[in-house]
Amino acid sequence: QVTLVESGGGLVQAGGSLRLSCAASGGPLRRYRMGWFRQAPGKEREIVVVVPINWSGGRADYADSVKGRFFLFRDNGKNSVFLQMNSLKPEDTAVYYCAATQTMGGKWDYWGQGTQVTVSS
Repeated sequence: QVTLVESGGGLVQAGGSLRLSCAASGGPLRRYRMGWFRQAPGKEREIVVVVPINWSGGRADYADSVKGRFFLFRDNGKNSVFLQMNSLKPEDTAVYYCAATQTMGGKWDYWGQGTQVTVSS
């Protein structure tokens, strides 16, 4: 079992940047498939980016809406994953969650509490 804690959200103007952190405890993140999700009020939760088990900073599968603007990084020493968000748009406003699973095609077993990102015009 792994516990995830997100941080780094806040209020930013359109065009600005934020960096979100997902810190894990209870197990190494390299043993899990990782993902970032987001959910705006009244809308479905959507995928932001997902990576496979044993991801080492290579290919990541980004949603089309964030490609070229959002970038995923890892720090195994801190057992953390970071989501760098650039050129933010009001449409990016949502609660952002990190999640983990040990099953490639299964449900996401572990979730953080979420961090609010608000982008103003």
